[in-house]
Amino acid sequence: MTGFDFTDEKDASRYTLHHAGDLVSVLDYRDDGRTVSLTRAYTIPSFRGHGYAGEIVSRAVEDLESRGDRVVSPVCWYVADWFDAHPGHAGLLARRSAG
Repeated sequence: MTGFDFTDEKDASRYTLHHAGDLVSVLDYRDDGRTVSLTRAYTIPSFRGHGYAGEIVSRAVEDLESRGDRVVSPVCWYVADWFDAHPGHAGLLARRSAG
């Protein structure tokens, strides 16, 4: 997708995706310095059905992979489904401890 502005709003703990000046999707997160928990992917209702949630998750994963200093915990069901559909990015996922 071209013509989009993707931003990491660190002060608000969220990634945003804008198109033509309109906010179309948000991905909230919590960062504890080791793990980024992606807690909620949300697309503004009037913009749903265009793949924006997938686009924002993809760009966030790309950003986190390029930084290389965090693992991801997919708390949001949509983010977990995205990782299931993109197994090439599974190396970024936090390991769950048994027990």
